Amino acid sequence: MKKIEAIIKPFKLDDVREALSDIGITGMTVCEVKGFGRQKGHTELYRGAEYMVDFLPKVKLDIVLAEEDVERAIDVILKTAQTGKIGDGKIFVTEVERVVRIRTGEEDEEAI
Repeated sequence: MKKIEAIIKPFKLDDVREALSDIGITGMTVCEVKGFGRQKGHTELYRGAEYMVDFLPKVKLDIVLAEEDVERAIDVILKTAQTGKIGDGKIFVTEVERVVRIRTGEEDEEAI
């Protein structure tokens, strides 16, 4: 099993969720996060004063899935979340050792 962590622009969330659902991936956890990379933030004007916004709003998706579904999920996220502009985000893939469904006690792929 693998875990995909995808950091994307917030306005792309619904499109990515629908596209993943279309290929059979229905479970995910979504968090609103802030961060910066090459985008490095921007300046904003508030009540006549200019200030620097270092951390930009993003959405983080956590998806645990079977190894055979990882490449399809990555392809869908790439195609759906990509705008071609700086700040589109990143995808991280890590190994998952164990999953346990709390309600039933099912483990690993049965628990996904």
